[in-house]
Amino acid sequence: MRIAVTVKSIGKRKSALSRIPVELAQTPQTLRELIEALVEWNIRGLVEKQQNISIVPYLTEGEVKERAENGKVGFGAVYNDTIPDVQKSLDTAIQAFEDGLYRVFISDEEAEALDTPFSLKDEDEVVLIRFTMLAGSLW
Repeated sequence: MRIAVTVKSIGKRKSALSRIPVELAQTPQTLRELIEALVEWNIRGLVEKQQNISIVPYLTEGEVKERAENGKVGFGAVYNDTIPDVQKSLDTAIQAFEDGLYRVFISDEEAEALDTPFSLKDEDEVVLIRFTMLAGSLW
């Protein structure tokens, strides 16, 4: 199953949203299954990135311009070579949702309950909105 995932952090200066195509092995039936599938997909991508290390990293002029538009020009190096604990990552993602740190919208409708069944179709758009915690003093 192929879906398009858009992630937005409230409070970030960058207003452009990028749609990331995600290929899922199975069709999730609940929000919990969708979150777990997205976490596993991200961990697989991180492990692949850790294993594909370039000996001599370089950027083309087009890559520099594209990354400058996104706000960060870098080689994309992963400096932490430890493999994340999948179960701990899944628990953290579920806990963050339960604590209200992010919201999930599937085809313009908010998914509010983790275990309520829903129907996700091929090429559906999933939007994750991450909330930013405010910091400051009271005076």
